Amino acid sequence: MTIKDICEVKSVHEDVVERVQGLLPNLDGMVQIFKALADDTRLKIAYSLTLEEEMCVCDVAAVINSSDATASHHLRYLRDHSLAKSKRKGRMVYYSLADNHIHQLVKIAYDHATEGDDSDND
Repeated sequence: MTIKDICEVKSVHEDVVERVQGLLPNLDGMVQIFKALADDTRLKIAYSLTLEEEMCVCDVAAVINSSDATASHHLRYLRDHSLAKSKRKGRMVYYSLADNHIHQLVKIAYDHATEGDDSDND
């Protein structure tokens, strides 16, 4: 940490702190979403499901270069954390993202990561 990263004078704005603390909701659900997407493989799967509305387990396994069992494990984790949903069509199981919020979250994260914004380094 450098001097550039901290305030030179410690002056807590109590009104701001109290207001923000009073408005903070329980963030456990958000934490679970970000933890689930923090895994490279699960994020690759989620991003793949932004490109194709639904994919069968076999196709997901091929995309991530894994066994069907490994793909199924990751897909089940995403489903159990409300990020994906599944449906059986005959002998095949297809997965899709749970809703448009998850789709947008993944796309926005990608857009942010690739835009080359280094405004934090000012």
